[in-house]
Amino acid sequence: MNPLIFTGVPVGLAFGFVLSRGRFCMNSAFRDIIVLKEYSVLKAVGLAILVELVGFAILAKTGLITISPGTFSWGANMLGGFVFGIGMVVAGGCASGITYRVGEGMVGAMSAVIGLIFVGLISSMGALQPFVSFLRNTTTVRLVSGENLTLANVLGIPHYITALVIAGVALLLWAVLTKPSCKTPSDDRPRLYSRIFKQGWRWHATGLAMGIVGIAAFYASTSAGRSYPLAITGGHLTTVKSLILGQNYISWVSILVLSTIVGAFIAAVVAGEFRLRAPAPKTLIQTFLGGCLMGFGAVLAGGCNITHILSGVPQLALSSFLSGAFIVLGCWAAAWWMFVRPMRV
Repeated sequence: MNPLIFTGVPVGLAFGFVLSRGRFCMNSAFRDIIVLKEYSVLKAVGLAILVELVGFAILAKTGLITISPGTFSWGANMLGGFVFGIGMVVAGGCASGITYRVGEGMVGAMSAVIGLIFVGLISSMGALQPFVSFLRNTTTVRLVSGENLTLANVLGIPHYITALVIAGVALLLWAVLTKPSCKTPSDDRPRLYSRIFKQGWRWHATGLAMGIVGIAAFYASTSAGRSYPLAITGGHLTTVKSLILGQNYISWVSILVLSTIVGAFIAAVVAGEFRLRAPAPKTLIQTFLGGCLMGFGAVLAGGCNITHILSGVPQLALSSFLSGAFIVLGCWAAAWWMFVRPMRV
């Protein structure tokens, strides 16, 4: 066992803390657009991606990491992403959302995680595995050289140039289209300690912190022999495989996910928010089924929302752009059916 896999501990603790304090959940980010017309979490996601886009480009250019895009399997990316997007609305949280809420004591999130692991294992090594393999293998597209597709290598432009140009254009558009805030700091604002440890974070702080954690994750996992940044579903699955099969599947990402739960627990305890909260049995069944959909979707698409949107998109992976787009579409479809449609009726 590579001892550097334990670098996943500090990264996971920080990841869980930021998730909890920032209420960082992509289900909320995408669902709230059409249900509440609320964009705060979405802006945090966008800022995190921009920070990672620049950070990954610099680390790759200096040779500290290697850009490692996922496999572009268009059929699996689309179907898996869409099913995952539906699942996270049904479960009430994305892969990272249900994971950090486990640390906060939410039994509904625990039910969703169990569903994600259960069907994730069936999809990766059980009855659904032949279908997953068939769809992935028959719809895979690579460059002639065998490389997985990114926006940079498809265009034939060095990755760091493509990434920095996109980041620069995005920041310019953000500056032009965003109205400057006229608020002035108030003398009666809570102290720094309270703002960090006791209160929910604003989207600026959440996005910046999440981007920094993602950059640290890429460097740390590379040093441990795993060339990829943050992920969630794979960590859950490999941990449980170790328990079921009696073999050591523990890896950097397993350590990351376990530490993420602990980090969220610490954040909730310090803020005085930790307590076991169990919803009605009907809701527990719903969250379990939502987790099942996410488990199948994540395995089929080659990753969950964190693997694709937060880790793959900043690498300019076409598989992650496609999977991420269909995660959003699935989320919107389910949110419309479950929330918007009943309100209109």
